[in-house]
Amino acid sequence: MNELSSLIDEAKRASWKDFLRVIGEADRIIREEWKGSGNLRITGRLVHIPPKGEAVIVGDLHGDLKSLEHILNESRFIEKVLNEKEIMIFLGDYGDRGFCSPEVYHVVLSLKIRFPGKVILLQGNHEGPADLLAYPHDLPYQLRIRFREEWRRIYTELSNLFRKFYTAVIVDQRCLMLHGGVPSKARGMEDLAYAYRKHPSESHLEEILWSDPAEGIKGTLPSPRGAGRLFGEDVTSAFLKMLGVKFLIRGHEPAVNGYMISHAGRILTLFSRKGSPYHNLHGAYLAFNLNQNFDSAWQLERFIRKF
Repeated sequence: MNELSSLIDEAKRASWKDFLRVIGEADRIIREEWKGSGNLRITGRLVHIPPKGEAVIVGDLHGDLKSLEHILNESRFIEKVLNEKEIMIFLGDYGDRGFCSPEVYHVVLSLKIRFPGKVILLQGNHEGPADLLAYPHDLPYQLRIRFREEWRRIYTELSNLFRKFYTAVIVDQRCLMLHGGVPSKARGMEDLAYAYRKHPSESHLEEILWSDPAEGIKGTLPSPRGAGRLFGEDVTSAFLKMLGVKFLIRGHEPAVNGYMISHAGRILTLFSRKGSPYHNLHGAYLAFNLNQNFDSAWQLERFIRKF
């Protein structure tokens, strides 16, 4: 059994005690990263990455273990990371909407434990604070089915861990990665890095987790999601210019082909879950070299892996 097969098998067979141990160890590693351990440079909940090396970017999974296994197998991430050639960035929304949500969380957290500094976990709206949590939120029911009377303890610890996930990743002079959308009222990088601390008095975190780009509008409009905003290309352009980057990579929004490009190439949306309940025909992820100086997301299209 290879390492990937072993990882999947562990997730499927994990007892409630095993699950709590994985949550606790991932929590410890992330808190140590905040203090400067490892090779990540962090400001608040913003991770700074130099423009070098290969990266695999994974969009929303929503409990789709099969797609996660496919991505790990096809990208050969585990083999490559052992040679320190690769990092993996998850854009959030690991669970909910899919029956294998506990197993997906177990695999992702196990990757973080095995390869700290090489796996970066971003917060999605399904891992957001209680006042911003997506509804319906079916993770508690999935945990109850899997772990019976111990589900509540696991859910509490997992929820606490979600609040420690990172808000965004910035690749210097290249691109920004986050879950949902542009914080339209942000005045600088500090608003991005400390959005978690400024919530709920300021709207930055809500927009990062919930907002969507819209074509043909200027400024922002209320979102039909009930949280976040719809934002226009002018908002995207101003925000990226302020940060000194060229495009945004985000998840959050289902796409028929697993990805879509919007705002004149300034935004790439990745959605890695395949099929029901979102009914996208394909899932997709991105595998590219960070040292390549692309001017727009259109140039990334040949590095998108659709399945």
